Amino acid sequence: MRTEAVLNLKQSVKNNLPFILFMVLLFSFRSSVADWYYVPTGSMEPTIQVGDRVVVDKSAYTLELPFTDVVVAKTGNINRGDIVIIDSNAADTRLIKRVVAIEGDKVKLENNVLFINGEKATLSVKGHNLYSEHILGQTRTIALNPLPSPAKNFNLITVPRDHVLAMGDNRNNSVDSRYYGFIPIEEIQGKANSVAFSLDPDDMYLPRKDRLFTSLQ
Repeated sequence: MRTEAVLNLKQSVKNNLPFILFMVLLFSFRSSVADWYYVPTGSMEPTIQVGDRVVVDKSAYTLELPFTDVVVAKTGNINRGDIVIIDSNAADTRLIKRVVAIEGDKVKLENNVLFINGEKATLSVKGHNLYSEHILGQTRTIALNPLPSPAKNFNLITVPRDHVLAMGDNRNNSVDSRYYGFIPIEEIQGKANSVAFSLDPDDMYLPRKDRLFTSLQ
């Protein structure tokens, strides 16, 4: 009986070998090259909305052996402004945040206004609680909701080696480096480049047509 079961198993594997190989390649690709991430919170609004499925380039910074954390090669540098997926030990969960400062940068926050390496961010009104933030040649839209936030200020700090400082674009509604501390580069799993599709939790999870294949900046 045991021999018959083994023979049946071998025959089943042989018959389904193309499908098995396809699944192995698919999951290897998702493990090392690209994946998507469901966004459950509004900490990155307005850039990323609750219900977005974000495409993540997992080979943007490093190439790893599939299903492991073994780095085969470094493929790129983490830059200010990058939106990244973080496998955070401090938060004990995955986070999606924007890199605000990289190693060596001197940063402070005064009443939600960023200062990086002596340059003060300029804010211009875009809409209700929305502002265009410009600093060090980069511009992005942030939300400054009128919420009492204990994290709208921090004193001048220097980002240590092999770490970044990351924050959510929804500045008064984001738990980020202001709570968890600097993010080790080794915890960054990839770069978020675009929204594949989005389901609206406030409208019976119907697709948001205007979010389809939206690039992230």
